Amino acid sequence: MSEYSVREELKPGGLDGISDAQITDHWGLYVGYVNQSNALHKELAEMRAAGKTGSLAYADRRRRFGFEYNGMVLHEYYFAQLKPGSSIDQAPGFKAAVTEQFGSAEVWHEDLVSAAKSRSVGWAIAYYDGTTGQINNHFVQLHEDGNVSGFVPLVIVDVFEHAYMVDWKALGRADYLAAVHKNMNWGVVEARFQAARSGQIFKRF
Repeated sequence: MSEYSVREELKPGGLDGISDAQITDHWGLYVGYVNQSNALHKELAEMRAAGKTGSLAYADRRRRFGFEYNGMVLHEYYFAQLKPGSSIDQAPGFKAAVTEQFGSAEVWHEDLVSAAKSRSVGWAIAYYDGTTGQINNHFVQLHEDGNVSGFVPLVIVDVFEHAYMVDWKALGRADYLAAVHKNMNWGVVEARFQAARSGQIFKRF
């Protein structure tokens, strides 16, 4: 059975307004999701081999696997899109798409930020709907609760407190969101958009 590994190449650094200490603290949680995904993957396989799929323990591990696994995946998308010095003009296809739908890239971003300010922990995600060609902003609670089936994540914003507590404390979500936007790697967003639009599966690493 193959194991998931921590993708060190995705760890950002030298960001504008987001400290390395904040990233390191947050990264430790991602490492935990990778480790838990591996442990649960192994445990579920062992329980299946032992004929325990009907047990309460198996049902609990199955539920937890969805949480840990989606926590791992979403963090890989999130960390991969953080880089200082990028501009949305480096995502011309994505920019044109949200401008057509929302009226401007600024209005799209304001809508994403509004989702990210929901009074809950979770994620704000801009998805691509391959059926309609539309880009939708959604709030996803926890990691696995609210992801839209078949939609492709293009822009992912972590709004659990652990994403900003080191730098901004509990009430600093708005400042954190501004910093994330300032450090968005629009080249990665464009690559995700172009892959999704052409029906390809974008590899997160």
